[in-house]
Amino acid sequence: KTELFHLIVMLWTLKPLTVSLQKRIIGGRDCDVTDRLYHVRLLSTNGTASTLCGGTLIHSEWILTAAHCWETNKAIFKVHPRTATQETQVIQNDPVIYTHRGQKHDIMLLKLRRPVTDVPLALLPNCKKRPKKGSTVQLVGEGGTTTGPFNKRSERNIEVMRIKSLSLSLLRRWSEEHVYDFHGDSGSTVEFNYRTYGVITECSGGYACQVPVRIMDVCEYMGWIKQITGLKL
Repeated sequence: KTELFHLIVMLWTLKPLTVSLQKRIIGGRDCDVTDRLYHVRLLSTNGTASTLCGGTLIHSEWILTAAHCWETNKAIFKVHPRTATQETQVIQNDPVIYTHRGQKHDIMLLKLRRPVTDVPLALLPNCKKRPKKGSTVQLVGEGGTTTGPFNKRSERNIEVMRIKSLSLSLLRRWSEEHVYDFHGDSGSTVEFNYRTYGVITECSGGYACQVPVRIMDVCEYMGWIKQITGLKL
């Protein structure tokens, strides 16, 4: 099984396990060993089954991820590069999920038991300079960049994809028409100009999603993020 860390230009994957995988996006290239060190692996195991998500370290004590990833209760840091010594924390605090008028949105903050001080933090967005239609954004994650039926590896050329439609719904989500999702890894970051502008959320479907991938617009939640984490931006 591969354990490569990949940078995806609108496409990414995570390492297949014997798991209940929630999201995987296909295609990409290897990250440099000094890139995206703030990526967090969120893992939950129940007997022989595991659930895998991604997350982003935005504060020494806080992880940003998708709300439906809450069942993952173990946070693993330094998953990239492979030569790093990984650090694990069990999430014991209740998740902080954004709720508006009784409706929960698929974005969440996880509080760590102890600060992570030796991992660089992700940069949050400059909301005056959001990506626009036609902008290239990047998705970051782990694992081989391609997969086929039954988690068998298949070859696929690296593609550079551009946002074709960038829309904001009542649930503050982007729709990306040309990013196809596979059941695998939610919660990871969408970047533009090296800053975190989105969190990958749910996508329904079978082998490969034929509906737009949903991405939570982090700019719409910045007031909440600053209030909860105490970040001064």
